[in-house]
Amino acid sequence: MNLQQFRFVRETIRRNFNLTEAANNLFTSQPGVSKAILEFEDELGVQIFERYGKRIKGLTKPGVAVAQVIDRIMREIDNLKKVSDDFARRDEGSMVIACTHTQARYVLPKVIPAFRALFPKVHLSLAEGSPPQLAEMVLSGHADLAIATESLALTPGLATIPCYSWGHAVVVRPDHPLAELARDSSFVLSLDHLSDYPVVTYDRAFSGRRSMDDAFQRQGIKPDIVLEAIDADVIKTYVDVGMGIGIIAGVAFEPLRDSHLVRIPAEHLFGEQTTRIAIKSGVFLRDYVYTLIGMLAPDLDAAQVKTLLDSKAS
Repeated sequence: MNLQQFRFVRETIRRNFNLTEAANNLFTSQPGVSKAILEFEDELGVQIFERYGKRIKGLTKPGVAVAQVIDRIMREIDNLKKVSDDFARRDEGSMVIACTHTQARYVLPKVIPAFRALFPKVHLSLAEGSPPQLAEMVLSGHADLAIATESLALTPGLATIPCYSWGHAVVVRPDHPLAELARDSSFVLSLDHLSDYPVVTYDRAFSGRRSMDDAFQRQGIKPDIVLEAIDADVIKTYVDVGMGIGIIAGVAFEPLRDSHLVRIPAEHLFGEQTTRIAIKSGVFLRDYVYTLIGMLAPDLDAAQVKTLLDSKAS
């Protein structure tokens, strides 16, 4: 058996058992992949894949166990390469950060310039998506880390640490009735207030939307959600044109840029949210990745981040 066979098996599984896609992604031929897998099965003495005619339909029971071993082997081979790179080029390389629009637009700009000053030779890429997509990017090795509020802590195979906590805010136009009420320092926003107006807010996969839905449901209130979006900029745009009131992450309101809107605190309505950083369990990370994580979680230094993630990965 050899590493090429391991790569063929792993890629076939990743491509949902489509040999043609696996071959294309590995820059080889489909018959070559098929032959290598059959030889590997003969060598092991067990059938890894279930077949219907010439088509692969899934993993056999022993195939599931074999796939797990192959994944561990290939992960450790990747780790060896990273160890070599880390000691050969400690201050240069690349890093892919998987994040939601909120992190890319409002959080990372406060951190990345300082990181670049420390590591000017590190090439950074941002890959945006929904929290489940971000988790898959890290698990598949297409991203080094992910930053999101939902899903990450519940995803098997990921080690996570808290990054920062935040709450929601309501945004309205200055001429909105809620803006007038909010000018009274004693005013406290309630869910009943929100139920009186059409709402523009996040898609269900983003930025604490589940906690919002749960809060309304507990009070027996069905909000009139007229528009859902994946980022706060879009929500604020439609609030500005009179679609309704907006419910956004508090970190997404910038007083100078959003001076045309009024922010009303809503943390007490929907609870505290925790954004987390995730890496794939068991992977070797370059020192500069730990440095970035430490900058995103300022209550922890790089050494504490490493210890915490290593303990969660074990």
